[in-house]
Amino acid sequence: MVTFIVSLLLLVLGYVLYGAFVDKVFGADPQRQTPCYASRDGVDYMPMPTWKVFLIQFLNIAGTGPIFGAIQGILFGPSAYLWIVLGCIFGGAVHDYMSGMISLRKNGASLPEIVGDELGSPARFALRIMSLVLMILVGAVFVTTPAGLLANMIGGDSVVGQNLFWVIIIFVYYLLATLLPIDKLIGRIYPIFGIALLVMAVGLIYGIFIYDGSMPEITEAFSNHHPTSTMPIFPGLCITIACGAVSGFHATQSPMMARCLKNERFGRPIFYGAMITEGLVALIWAAAAIKFAGSFDVTQFGMTGDEAPYEKLWAIMTNGGTSNPNPAVLVNVLCSTWLGKVGAVLAILGVVAAPITSGDTALRSARLIAADFMHYKQNKIYKRLVLSIPIFVLSGVLMFVNFDVLWRYFAWFNQSLAVMTLWAITVWLTKHSLSEGKNKYAFLVAMVPALWMTIVCTTYILIAPEGFQLHNFIAYLIGGLITLGVLVWYIVWAKRLRIRR
Repeated sequence: MVTFIVSLLLLVLGYVLYGAFVDKVFGADPQRQTPCYASRDGVDYMPMPTWKVFLIQFLNIAGTGPIFGAIQGILFGPSAYLWIVLGCIFGGAVHDYMSGMISLRKNGASLPEIVGDELGSPARFALRIMSLVLMILVGAVFVTTPAGLLANMIGGDSVVGQNLFWVIIIFVYYLLATLLPIDKLIGRIYPIFGIALLVMAVGLIYGIFIYDGSMPEITEAFSNHHPTSTMPIFPGLCITIACGAVSGFHATQSPMMARCLKNERFGRPIFYGAMITEGLVALIWAAAAIKFAGSFDVTQFGMTGDEAPYEKLWAIMTNGGTSNPNPAVLVNVLCSTWLGKVGAVLAILGVVAAPITSGDTALRSARLIAADFMHYKQNKIYKRLVLSIPIFVLSGVLMFVNFDVLWRYFAWFNQSLAVMTLWAITVWLTKHSLSEGKNKYAFLVAMVPALWMTIVCTTYILIAPEGFQLHNFIAYLIGGLITLGVLVWYIVWAKRLRIRR
């Protein structure tokens, strides 16, 4: 319990202290006109209340990530607390804040255009493809997942109990959310869902403190407690917990809110603050999952009840079997047990509404990314339809593809996006520190997490069963050499830049 409480306090202090430092490094200017006024179009560019922008940003980046990822991440042990706290403060929040604020300075530019401006045309092209694929993939998966959950919850042979019925309903909603002005649908329902997720997190904190069960402490953090995985804590944990620590997907969402932000002084609470809030939610879910599992009666699964909490957590998610774990099962059981009928409703919001609110903004982001690189204005609905129809057709086709193998690459793909974003931010900070003659070492706030995520992604794909399956030592060695090579590239580039200046 001590580790959990200290972790909560560190996240809050991270926002207060390091968040203020990062804001100063960037140089937020309250006098500068923001894109919502400079390019107001009544669709994507429009000023919105700051509290609403925060809740939309929070739900855009959250979805099921800080819930499902944290539940699966805590299987590795209390090292999950370390990754959530340190990753969020020094990596994810910096990543989200800088990508959002740079977009703000570039008139709400989407992620591929930001990366392309800093890393060159090849990177721009790669990010356009990667971002579109990622957005369409998220949209497709987050149609089928909530549709299946809703069909299972209702059951029966009625039309509303059929998976296809809910696929159509969710798909129609996605189309409306993609086409309509941001304040008409997303701006109205997102705050409700955002508040619900936060209320659920507060309820879980209450449960953590009053219900029986033990919680692991930091002294157990340096051994792998996962009941089945052979993946080492590093880099496995850093890929498993993305939302709540570092996630490349977030940088594709931040430009949406950069187009609605009234003043640069709100950048810190919106971008850095939303990520810290997501870290708090992830931390709470990780702690709640392991404490609940520790006191859960697993004898119904034919177990003795003397198993470690990690084994019990695995049993709950697999219903005592050996199949792939489903965190939604744990969410439903935990909320219903600890929070009663209210908890059951919140569980539905968590496992159904959360993925839907990631899917709709993913497809909206895909439209905006395509519009940016095609220089195609989106002020008329027929123009939005021109770009949206192909995106939705591709998403619809992908729903019929078997994602079992493809989805295993998604987490790595997502974190690789974060690597490119962090290096683009590093380059942007280097250029601006030289041109302004101050903040000489500003680039370090992005370069350090960029190096960390570079070695995470390279070693993971070298070790993983879906990757090259190399021995851990060999993978660490190659990953370290690749990361060193990237660092050398940056040093050479920075020296040449200083000579030219």
